[in-house]
Amino acid sequence: MLTLTCPYCGIAACETELTPGGEAHLTRFGPGSSDDDFEAYLFLRPNVRGVHFERWRHAMGCGKWFLAARDTATLEVFGTYPAQTTEPPEDIVAAIKAKRPDWEGRP
Repeated sequence: MLTLTCPYCGIAACETELTPGGEAHLTRFGPGSSDDDFEAYLFLRPNVRGVHFERWRHAMGCGKWFLAARDTATLEVFGTYPAQTTEPPEDIVAAIKAKRPDWEGRP
């Protein structure tokens, strides 16, 4: 079972207490964008096996959104951080690189 620690309230919550929100650090396209940009945003994303950055909401706790870095193959969690963060924190990047030296370094 996947367990993530909420960076706001500090509670380690299992996935049944959380709501997934999709991929993190995306450039979102909406009204006014080209059809090609909107199509790429909706459908043309890589399905990465390995390190992935995701959005989660602590639904059964404080209710806040946060971001998490985890390995999709092993469910290893490298860390969580506030949703307002535009890039992964250096300590999480260092933890990923320590375990996955071949990681390309992009969220």
